[in-house]
Amino acid sequence: MSATPTLPGSAAALIARDLRLLWRRRGDALQPALFALLVVVLFALALGNEPATLRAVAPGVLWVAAVLAGLLALDTLFRGDAEDGSLEQWMLSPVPLAWLVLVRTAVHWATTTLPLLVATPLLAELLGLPRAQLPVLLAGLALGTPLLSLLGAVVAALTIGMRRSGILLALLALPLYVPVLVFGAGSVAIAAQGHDPSGGLLLLAAGLAAALVLAPVAAATAIRIALN
Repeated sequence: MSATPTLPGSAAALIARDLRLLWRRRGDALQPALFALLVVVLFALALGNEPATLRAVAPGVLWVAAVLAGLLALDTLFRGDAEDGSLEQWMLSPVPLAWLVLVRTAVHWATTTLPLLVATPLLAELLGLPRAQLPVLLAGLALGTPLLSLLGAVVAALTIGMRRSGILLALLALPLYVPVLVFGAGSVAIAAQGHDPSGGLLLLAAGLAAALVLAPVAAATAIRIALN
């Protein structure tokens, strides 16, 4: 008689499966980070003769690059599992579907957005961002990008049953992303003025805490509706 799957065991199995699949298409996995790098480089080239302007817009540029990179990878969050029937197996599993959605979203964030966070100090140096503002930028991205992934998971779940939903995904996700972008980039701007940026960072932390609880449940509900 087989033992009932546990939450840690199911998470470990799903992570191992996703990492094996990622290794097979590791070229595709680097596309979001490379796209973000391209966005930053284009801004740097366009404003190369205006270092003061480039320094002023650096936080917004890096946040926009993170948002666009997340949108680029959003369609792949559940699409492959819907096509090969894995989502139906998730629904039949004794493990809560919301838990599997949360694990998948975490792996997706770690493999698509985390490399961008690692490269952020280099990109900030390229844009001339003052080093005193870098900790605030990194803290905002560390709180904001998982929140973007969780919000994106809900949108991706809503569009599972639609073909060529890339534009629709962007249209649905961008209004949800705007507050995160405003608070994240705004925190760096406030720090640049010599004020305390903790207000915006706390709002991002509160949004992340709420999304960790609500977004997987909402995405799981959307998946059930789309597949039934």
